[in-house]
Amino acid sequence: MDVGAGAVEGCLVRLPESASLTAAQPPAPPASTTFASPGRTVLALAFAETIVWAGVFYIFPALLAHWEGDLGWEKTTLSGAFTAALVTSALCAPLTGRLIDAGHGRRLLIGGSICAGLLIGAVSLVREAWQFYALWVALGACMATCLYEPCFAFLTRTRGSDARKAITRITLIAGLAGTVSFPVANLLAELYGWRAATGGFAAAILLICVPLFVYGTRPVPEAEPAAIAGSGGKDGAGLQAALRRPTFWLLAVAFAMIALTQGILITHLLPMLDERGVSTTVAVAVASGIGPMQVAGRLAMMAVEKRVSMNAICGLSFAFMLAASTALIGAGAIPLLLFAFVLLQGSGYGVTSITRPVVTANLLGRTGFGAISGALALPFMGATAAAPTLAAAIWTVGGYDLVRLTVLSLVGFGAVCFVLAIVSARAR
Repeated sequence: MDVGAGAVEGCLVRLPESASLTAAQPPAPPASTTFASPGRTVLALAFAETIVWAGVFYIFPALLAHWEGDLGWEKTTLSGAFTAALVTSALCAPLTGRLIDAGHGRRLLIGGSICAGLLIGAVSLVREAWQFYALWVALGACMATCLYEPCFAFLTRTRGSDARKAITRITLIAGLAGTVSFPVANLLAELYGWRAATGGFAAAILLICVPLFVYGTRPVPEAEPAAIAGSGGKDGAGLQAALRRPTFWLLAVAFAMIALTQGILITHLLPMLDERGVSTTVAVAVASGIGPMQVAGRLAMMAVEKRVSMNAICGLSFAFMLAASTALIGAGAIPLLLFAFVLLQGSGYGVTSITRPVVTANLLGRTGFGAISGALALPFMGATAAAPTLAAAIWTVGGYDLVRLTVLSLVGFGAVCFVLAIVSARAR
């Protein structure tokens, strides 16, 4: 799911790094410390995130139809388990952020992926709905320890200004997790049954993903002591200071609007297009194109990131999503606008998984970054979890026409909040 995950340069003032690095310098690492190659650790983390996203997050929508057919449970019953997982992940995010600030990021990523592998394996054994729900609630806690948010908080804490490059490269590869999960899960399920498919993903997490996290989280020589020092301390001073600033709350709302609109579009896009008479083939092609466009957006960002600030790129992502929602509305009269929607929504949303942690550090500083990132993840993941139900409620009132207008309004509101967050940070 990177949530992620998103005002022009001339209106922005970059905050001084020194203002956010107030904690004392940590002791130098022991002389015996064995450093790993920075490039190789990033590559290891990229493939680890690809596997854990495919096996813990995307496996649910990939196998939903198989569970429904074999277990005989209603789609709403099954989907409720995933919603419970996302809510649990959101509630656990602030705690995992504090643990990362306290220096436990490596243990979280490794331990969380181990637990995730074991729990996904246990899903293959379920017979009762309560077992299914219990496992997915536990998996939600694991999501909070090993998906994008904790990984990027760990990198921001340990690599400082080098974190942006690492985050970009990780999302470039891990952005294909859904592309891996859907065909592999369905192929295994067709050949051997969904229980074997689930067991196969569990094995991949335990045997491939975990060792990659072990290597990818090793110390690297470029790690900046000042960045590592940017923990919030035991009293969470960094988070407490952020909570007193309007910038934090404006960013929380802006990022939540991104998650809410993306969640609505992803879960309701096929019935939304079916209501307009779009053929199933075209509708599936439109839905499938958003993932590759996310990767395309990240590639485009890499091409300009040396000349354009991340704050400006985040602002442009809101503009792209606004244009995408407009194109989706206009596609009722001009069907070709569906392809413009795919391009704009995919590329606009695709860069937000990179821009969210970097913009957060830019505007709120790195002091207590893990706790701040975790706190911002709470409304983001909560909005993701609420999106399908909210869209269904809006549909009952005014159909998908009202849903599309709501999406446009939500993105616009998020864009306004983001601009106000920039203004608030500048005033400070």
